[in-house]
Amino acid sequence: MNKFKFFFFTVLLTLLSCGSDDYTYTPIDFPDGIDETDTEPTLSDEELLNLTQKETFKYFWNFAESNSGAAKERYHPTNPSLNQNVITTGGTGFGLMAILVGIERGFISRDEGYNRILKIVSFLETADRFHGAWSHWIDGINGTAIPFSSQDDGGDLVETSFLVQGLICSQEYFRNGNTNEKALANKIETLWKAVEWNWYTQNQKTLYWHWSPNFGFAKNLQLKGYNEVLITYVLAAASPNFSISKEVYSNGWASNGGIKSGNIKYNLPLLVNHAGSTEFGGPLFWAHYSYLGLNPKGLSDEYVNYWNVNTNHSKINYNYCVQNPLNYKDYSADCWGLTASYSRNTDGSIGYSAHKPNNDLGIISPTASLSSMPYTPTESMKALRYFYKNKSKLLGPAGFYDAFSPHYNYWVADAYLAIDQGPIIIMIENHRTGLLWKLFMQNTDVQKGLQKLNFNYEL
Repeated sequence: MNKFKFFFFTVLLTLLSCGSDDYTYTPIDFPDGIDETDTEPTLSDEELLNLTQKETFKYFWNFAESNSGAAKERYHPTNPSLNQNVITTGGTGFGLMAILVGIERGFISRDEGYNRILKIVSFLETADRFHGAWSHWIDGINGTAIPFSSQDDGGDLVETSFLVQGLICSQEYFRNGNTNEKALANKIETLWKAVEWNWYTQNQKTLYWHWSPNFGFAKNLQLKGYNEVLITYVLAAASPNFSISKEVYSNGWASNGGIKSGNIKYNLPLLVNHAGSTEFGGPLFWAHYSYLGLNPKGLSDEYVNYWNVNTNHSKINYNYCVQNPLNYKDYSADCWGLTASYSRNTDGSIGYSAHKPNNDLGIISPTASLSSMPYTPTESMKALRYFYKNKSKLLGPAGFYDAFSPHYNYWVADAYLAIDQGPIIIMIENHRTGLLWKLFMQNTDVQKGLQKLNFNYEL
C-alpha cells in the first residue's frame, strides 16, 4: 500500500520549489569542554539525550514555515528556499508534540510554546479541509491544499490522524492552564472533532486513505494493517460525532484476524503481517508514527500485543544490521537502523526510499534507531553514541542529518524531513518521562475509542 506514496514522494521531491527562506542557519552549540574532533564522546547518557533533543527541536522551532508556524515538509541547509512554503500535515502534528517537549525541557518558555501552538491552530482553522480532513501538503501562505500525487489533492486521513494525535496532546497540555490556555484547548478540541472519519469508509467495513473533491475515492487505498496507520482507526473510533464501528476496525485494520503472523526471525516472533515485508518487518517508522501519543505499553486487542510487536520489530531490524548479510561498511551493534528516509541514488545524488531488510541499500537513517529508544534502549543508545562520535559529519543545524552511508565514502544526506526528526525528540521523551503518552492517553475521548475497539491499555 505504502509503495504508491513512496513513489510519488520521490517524484515530487524535485517538483516544488519556492522563494527565499526567512530563517538563518543556526550553528550548533557544543557543550563546554567538548571537543568536536574527539574520537570518543565524553557526555553522559543523559547529557547526550538532552543534546539530541535540543538540536532536533530546532527543526520545528528555528526552521518552521514562517507564516503558519507549522512544520515544513523538508529543510535543506544548502538550499533553504526549497519548498519553503510547503508544510506537512503529519509532520505538523509531530511538531506540536515537539513543542510540548521543548517547553518541558526548558528549550523555550511556556508562553513561547503557547503562542506558537496558537499560531499553528489558527492557521489550521482556515486551511482547506475535505470532510474535516486536511491534505497531505498545505501551502503555508494561503492554506490551500498542494497536490501530493496524482488524484491526491484532497483529504488525507492518515496524515490527518498524525496531526490530530499532536492536537490532542496539546489540548490536554493546556486544558487546565490559565484563561488563554483553556481557550486554546477548546479551539483545538473543536478543530479535531470536526474530522468526518466515517465519511472515509464509503459505507464499507474499512477506512480509506484519500478523498478528493475532483477525484472522489479514485485512489481507493484501504487502510489495512500491519503498517503505520493504527492511530487512524483509534481516532476514528474516538470521535464523538463521526465514529466508526468496531466492525470497521476488525475488518479493515485487522482483516478479521488476517493481521496475525506466525513468522519468526532471529528467534523473535514478528506477530503481525507487515505489508510487503512479511519476513523481517517493514521500515521502522511503522513502530513509531502511531505510537508517539498512543502508548504501546500494555496495548493489546484481541489479535496481538502492540508493545511486543514494536519491540520485536525493532530488535529484528537491529539483528539484521548486526548480521549484515550484504556486508555494508560499519553496519554493527553501534551503527544500525533501516527506515524510510532520504537515500542515495546510484549516481550519488539524494533520493528517497523505504529502507528495510528486504530493501537494504546501505543507508542508515538515525531516526530508525533513535526513535526506537523505548523498545531498544541499550541498542539505541549505542547507535546514538556512534552518531555523536561522527558528529562532524552527521550533526547539522537541526539535529542529526536524515541519512548516511559509511559504505559509500561516508555519503551523507545533509537534509531533514519533518516526519523523521519529529519521532526522535518525541520517542526519546517518551522513553525518559512518558510525557506524550501520558497526555494522549488521559484524553477521555481516546479512552472511549479504545474501549469501543475492545483494547486493553495503560494510562
